[in-house]
Formats: sequence, C-alpha cells, structure tokens
Amino acid sequence: MTKKNSKEAVPLSLSESLQLVLDTNKRAITLGSIIDAVGDKGFGLLLLVLSLPSALPIPAAGYSTPFGILMTLLGLQMVWGYERPWLPKRAKKMKLKRSLVKKMVASSQWFLNKIERFIRPRLGLFCGTTGNRIMGLLVIAMAFLMILPIPLTNTAPAFVIFLMGIGLSEDDGLFGLGAAFVALLSLALYSYVLYIFFKYGISGVLALKEEIVKFFTTC
Repeated sequence: MTKKNSKEAVPLSLSESLQLVLDTNKRAITLGSIIDAVGDKGFGLLLLVLSLPSALPIPAAGYSTPFGILMTLLGLQMVWGYERPWLPKRAKKMKLKRSLVKKMVASSQWFLNKIERFIRPRLGLFCGTTGNRIMGLLVIAMAFLMILPIPLTNTAPAFVIFLMGIGLSEDDGLFGLGAAFVALLSLALYSYVLYIFFKYGISGVLALKEEIVKFFTTC
C-alpha cells in the first residue's frame, strides 16, 4: 500500500495501514475487508490486527479463541509457503465492531509511533520462505497458547504475535528475529505455567499470576 506525493509513491507506515483498515468501512468491518486492505503487507498486518484485541489493554473479551484459531490457520499457511493469506468464506464474513477496531487502532498508535522510526527492511535472508516458515511455526505455538482456557495464556502470546506481525509487515528480519527470541522465552514461561496448572490446578496458576503482578508492581 502506498500514498502519493508530488514526486513519487511513498509506502504507508504501519499506523497508516491500520488507519486504512479502519477507514475501509464506516460501520462493521469484516475480516474479508481487512484482507483486501492489507495488500502487500499480507500475513504481517493481518496477524497484527487479529492479535490486537488480546495483546492490548482494551475490553475485547471473547476474541482470543476464534482469533487464535484463525492465526493458527495463517501460521500453517506460512509454513506451507503461501504468498498471501487465505481465510474461509465464513471467517471472512466475521464482523468487528467499528468502535472496537477504532480502540484497537488508537491503542496501538502510541507504540507504533515510537518504534516505526527504527523499523526498516533488512536481513532479507530471514524474510524469505525459510524465515516465514519459522515465524509460522512460532505463530502456531503462540496462537495455541491463546486458545488455552487458562489464565496467563492470552495477552503475552498475542503481544508476541503482534511483534512478529510488525516484522513481517515491514520485511524487517532483525525485528522478526527479536520477536522470535521473545516467542521462545514465552514458550519457556508458558511451559512452566502449564506445569503448574497440571500439578496444582487453576488455583496454582492464579497464585502464580498474583506473584507476577506483585513482582511488577513493586519494581
């Protein structure tokens, strides 16, 4: 996607691309319209949009499981080498309230505006077919964690997918590698969370959540 000035076409920034998704429809926004809007940003921007309801502190309950399933499907397509994302017709008709998308875009603006100056196409070796397949595997793993009905398994994996979406959208191999590293750390953390869950049940996970919150509030 590009915008035109007096001299040449200038690629849209991520924040501008998200705004374009918001402007696609004045009422409800379908996933199909998002696919049409993302254009050459393909998997990256679509993953970014699907991860936003769970990745950001906005009231959007009920999206983690269906969007996690869709992101699993997208991750599989990346592993299989698809060049453009594909979703079933039923999924493409899924509607997001314009008010929700507006909150998603607004909530992401601050973060994107801070990091966009550091993002640029680089390390193309990690943005090709092999790199996309590795990212696809990590997307599948993070989406699986989002689907699990266990506390602590929604926000962080969704934010990791959000970061991977940024790297994919901008062909930034270095940023993508950083997101992949965070994904591996998340897998280690959530392996421990699952261990706690199966050994101590939901009460053990809730106790762990309280300890984590307590740690960060006292730092």
